[in-house]
Amino acid sequence: MNDDLLPVITRAQLALRNGQDKPEIWVALRGLVYDVTSSRLWRNGKHYEHWAGQDLTDELKDAPHNENVFDKFKVIGRLKS
Repeated sequence: MNDDLLPVITRAQLALRNGQDKPEIWVALRGLVYDVTSSRLWRNGKHYEHWAGQDLTDELKDAPHNENVFDKFKVIGRLKS
């Protein structure tokens, strides 16, 4: 899918998908927003010391995996810059 055709998601909209406020659990990485609701590792919006509903780009460098781990999740939008 062409990234330009994806809906634009604001940081405020992303923040509401933190696993607490709404049933969806979303995270952003490198300008794309991923739906990680189906992941047992993101249950309740927390994955180790990371919280859903935010841009994790800067935190990825501390992770024991690379960004390819997000390939299994659906991209649902572009994060508004």
